Amino acid sequence: MDETRTTDVRFPPGRYGRRREGGKPSKLLVGGAASVFLIGGVAIGLSMYNQYGGMDYTGDVVAFDTDERHVTVTFDVHKPEGADATCVVRARSKDGAQVGNAEVSIEAEEPSVRVTYTLETSAKPVTGELLRCYPT
Repeated sequence: MDETRTTDVRFPPGRYGRRREGGKPSKLLVGGAASVFLIGGVAIGLSMYNQYGGMDYTGDVVAFDTDERHVTVTFDVHKPEGADATCVVRARSKDGAQVGNAEVSIEAEEPSVRVTYTLETSAKPVTGELLRCYPT
């Protein structure tokens, strides 16, 4: 049998404390919280763009060759003409663990440069990767 209750539940007085009425937050509080949230989002967005954005510096792996304790990575770097760049190269083992990491400085006047770099590793690598390039 289903029962539908149409009256409010009444608790015995003094037993469960005083019931509070729901109040609306003030417009000033809501506006202030929204402003803080917006400013924080813009600040995080700008810092991420400065760190990872701007595609003026890019790199592409052309080839890699592994050996017992090193990997030779050949990659192309595209950058503004006359600017220097730094690229991060990494080697990973069969289980995906990082076994080598290096920052490679590129000092060339041309906007596109092919670089071959040999990275020493702590274990047998199976791949060589170019993580990113950025201005020096």
